[in-house]
Amino acid sequence: MARTFEVALTRAPVFFEPVPPSLRTRPDRVDAYFEELANRLRSIDALDAIDVPELIDENHDGRPYYRTADPRQIGRQLADRVQRTVVVNKVVAHLSSEAALADWARETLAAGIRHVVLVGGSSRYIPYPGPPVIEADRTCAGILREQGGHLGNIAIPQRQGEAHRMLAKTRAGASFFTTQILFDSESLRRTLRDYDALCQKAGIPAAAVLLSFAPLADETDAEFVRWLGADIPEAAERWILNGDESSAGARAIEHARRVWTETRTGADADGLGLALGINVEQLTQRHLDVALRMLAELSTVVATPSAG
Repeated sequence: MARTFEVALTRAPVFFEPVPPSLRTRPDRVDAYFEELANRLRSIDALDAIDVPELIDENHDGRPYYRTADPRQIGRQLADRVQRTVVVNKVVAHLSSEAALADWARETLAAGIRHVVLVGGSSRYIPYPGPPVIEADRTCAGILREQGGHLGNIAIPQRQGEAHRMLAKTRAGASFFTTQILFDSESLRRTLRDYDALCQKAGIPAAAVLLSFAPLADETDAEFVRWLGADIPEAAERWILNGDESSAGARAIEHARRVWTETRTGADADGLGLALGINVEQLTQRHLDVALRMLAELSTVVATPSAG
């Protein structure tokens, strides 16, 4: 029997973040994609949740263009097929007001989805109409909590002062974080130490932190994850991509395993009390096979922290 989401957040949670079909995809292909994805995810017993992103492009004024259907609609289709918890992401910056966000949270609960990740806008220089993430957390946390829901945010380990931001978001109601895609452990280990110390000083439990990983196949993928804001050390990129492209996926999995092990070992050595888990991202439709291999292999490593 699968463990509950609440238990998972205390014991190495495992998420998978698929790439939903675009709005231009033919309905028959959408159904076929969901069926294939569901069939393959059902075989991964360690999977705790499907983390559905909200894919948005912005123009120069910050106005959104939504590339996929509503994540709640996608999430329900996957939840019904896979029988796993669904987490949906929402970019709160594009909502019209705090009241609109509260309405969205209640509509999400009415759709049978209790767990969400609230995300800010892509640029700090654009005056978005929606509330900042911490205010959004305060608005949604109580609404979700009434029905046993959990609230998550994104952590960016290399950002200056990130541990303090994480503490503020935890105070506002966040019970888990998914990181930006990781290719090294150094900045994350430093942020985790600082965050754990701040939570201890404040007398509040630290939220779970899920390390996000994604496979790379070529230079186009590397440029894409940089565009998403991830840092890729030159040595890591060279090791993953140099040589035969057909083996890049395997090297990406091995590198992710190494980053996980370094982070887990460091957290144990530092005596950190927070729960660590993984979130595997698919990146693009062509990455489904290797992303699912990464999910299967990393979920085994996460379940046995002493391995690696």
